[in-house]
Amino acid sequence: MTISRPRVFRFSALALVALLAAAGGYAALGAGAPGRAHAQTAVPAGAPVDVAPAIGRPIIDWQRYSGRLQAIDRVDIRPLVSGTLAQVHFKDGALVKKGDLLFTIDPRPYEAEVERAEARAAYTAADLARARRLLAENAIARRDYDQKESDARAAAAALKTARINLGYTRIVAPIDGRVSRAEVTAGNVVSAGASSAVLTTIVSVSRMYASFNVDEQTFLRHVDANRLKGVPIPVQMGLADEKGYPHHGVVASVDNQLDPGSGTIRVRAVFDNRDGLMVPGLYARVRLGGSAPHEAVLVDEKAIGTDQDKRYVLVLDKANHADYRAVKLGASVGTLRVVTHGLAAGERIVVGGLQRVRPGDLVAPNLVSMDDQAAPIQTASASLN
Repeated sequence: MTISRPRVFRFSALALVALLAAAGGYAALGAGAPGRAHAQTAVPAGAPVDVAPAIGRPIIDWQRYSGRLQAIDRVDIRPLVSGTLAQVHFKDGALVKKGDLLFTIDPRPYEAEVERAEARAAYTAADLARARRLLAENAIARRDYDQKESDARAAAAALKTARINLGYTRIVAPIDGRVSRAEVTAGNVVSAGASSAVLTTIVSVSRMYASFNVDEQTFLRHVDANRLKGVPIPVQMGLADEKGYPHHGVVASVDNQLDPGSGTIRVRAVFDNRDGLMVPGLYARVRLGGSAPHEAVLVDEKAIGTDQDKRYVLVLDKANHADYRAVKLGASVGTLRVVTHGLAAGERIVVGGLQRVRPGDLVAPNLVSMDDQAAPIQTASASLN
């Protein structure tokens, strides 16, 4: 069969192009062979992540409660004698010392009563002395002598009572503390007795109670057990505007019965209040020591991942590969979390860049520390997940 010239020309051109392409590909393959071999032998770079060793430290487990502050001592000041209130000697809300003068009731009627009792006591004492001389001479009946002796004793007792009542016209602070406002002002007449109007109130401030209700299980496991052993039960407390639990105290008393309706028992802890920041009635966040110090493994909250209903961390092996490790979590300790199962102290875990790494990946570890709250004994809040 005869092939025309145009078709022969087209086939020749195509053959030439294919030949040149093959030659070029061969040359490129030869030139690139060393580079390809290098690429096959290079170690792939791992993802950069922050890595820290798991912390091992003794901690105390704590149970958290809500409570209110109470003054250790509280006294309602009432008059013990009747009369006109002559003067108020304090400013509302002032700090007072035991024995400081608070109120003065007009003393003049009571001073007069003392003078009258003194005169009566002097007369009966002299009359008794005369009767004693006459009795020695058998010039007076024994019955008359006994009467005069009784009169002298009654007059002495009346004088003592008059002096006591005169002293009651000066109303002084019975305790150290902070005084409330004056409920009765000068010029008003006040009456004596337990049912009389309260003049003011004093509450102690050097120490303060925090009262809170403890559940039955915690009471049996920790409070009652330690109390019977004579072991002090530590308590920490924070006010509404404070971070953490900066105030440290101990359990001072436990109620004598459990409330069957709520299943709780009333506990009072005592705290120092030298700076006077605590005021009775304030809300208090309370943590009760629920265990003796024990060793625990802690990790940063940011290092913990969630896999459906499981929690895990990525642990680095010796070759810096990230291994999946399921863990069980305990209480919180500041920004750290207790790991109760699945991790040992000192094992390296990924704490930064967790989203860039999958189990089995090679990583480039940057060693950091998550021990930002170093302390001899940390406290674990009982908020479990």
